[in-house]
Amino acid sequence: MGDIRDLKQEVLDAIRLLWESDQLKLIDTERSRRLRPEILKALLSLVQTDDERASLYGLPTGSRMREGAKIMFPDKLTCGKCVWIGEGAIVDASGGLEIGSHTTIASHVFVWTHSSVYSNLNLNNHSDNKYIIRKSTKIGSGVFIGGPSVVYPGVSIGDKSVVLPMSVVTKDVPPYSVVAGSPARVVRELTEESIEAETQNVLAGIGVDITK
Repeated sequence: MGDIRDLKQEVLDAIRLLWESDQLKLIDTERSRRLRPEILKALLSLVQTDDERASLYGLPTGSRMREGAKIMFPDKLTCGKCVWIGEGAIVDASGGLEIGSHTTIASHVFVWTHSSVYSNLNLNNHSDNKYIIRKSTKIGSGVFIGGPSVVYPGVSIGDKSVVLPMSVVTKDVPPYSVVAGSPARVVRELTEESIEAETQNVLAGIGVDITK
């Protein structure tokens, strides 16, 4: 326990030195006050393990969140148990996001629930402008999203689906589907039987007996 206390004290000392520095300039606006707690949370997460980090962001027991991952508007995220979020992933829940249990958001996957493209096209790229579009996005249970991939706002990904790496998901993915490409298209359909058979074949090939 002494090591943990020493580490926490070192972090507090570093924060105190930064806070007292004349080079630190903080802008006291409503937007800065809103964003600063999330920035401080991200800094704290740098010294946490993946399960501690998941707990910090309010994810259920059994979930893990790797270094450099970011959850935007975690208060608008509904998340199942045993979810894994990989390094560098950006999970945007500003428009409402649901993630089912036992789902993986792999490294450098971007999940979006908002778009600001019309802000740019209308030369109005100010914070909180009226052109930002938000859409609820849903990712089912038992889903694997390989990275790097992108999930568009408003998309629904069905249970037990696989998004292969380098995919851009622009429309709904049916349950038990494997999708790939940009835009992503269904390249294979799955069943419970095919999942069980393939699991047994793969694990048998590396000497794992799942019957025990």
